[in-house]
Amino acid sequence: MRTVAEIDADIAKVRNEMQDVHGTTTEVYARIVGYYRSVRNWNRGKREEYKFRKLFIADEGRIAEHLPADGCGCGNVAAPASMISTASIAPSVSDTVDHYELYVRRTCPNCPPVKECCANLSLSGEQVDVDSAEGFARASANEILSTPTVVFFDAENKEVARAYSVKEILAIPALAQVQAPALF
Repeated sequence: MRTVAEIDADIAKVRNEMQDVHGTTTEVYARIVGYYRSVRNWNRGKREEYKFRKLFIADEGRIAEHLPADGCGCGNVAAPASMISTASIAPSVSDTVDHYELYVRRTCPNCPPVKECCANLSLSGEQVDVDSAEGFARASANEILSTPTVVFFDAENKEVARAYSVKEILAIPALAQVQAPALF
């Protein structure tokens, strides 16, 4: 059996050892102007911009500082449109679309064309600002991992499809019957 004095001596010894622990510099790579490069090699302006980037982390219900998602700071972490299967876009051709929810961020460069496209649909819809606390909580609850994301619902409020770009919205067969005549 150890005494309290022995335990305190061990704690003091470990504390002294911990003061001499020195790690190595972590090399952080992030996307800049179309390719990945070490952040320490960026110019001063880009390094300053990097400090303001945020990562949209839906699973943990928070926004992480200084961890860029894809280099543009808008929180897009989804695969490029060319890599998304059409199965995830439209589960069934026979499904009908009643309304939509559009998840956006103010700093997202891909959001404006999707907003315009949704505004031209002859459907009722709601725009959710993911930058607000309420919008972030709602996006987290609905497993929204990138902006822009449009979630389409049927009349029974069941999700029918998701789209991440104008091209994907226009590719949803269930929208063929509800699109405005001169959509694009």
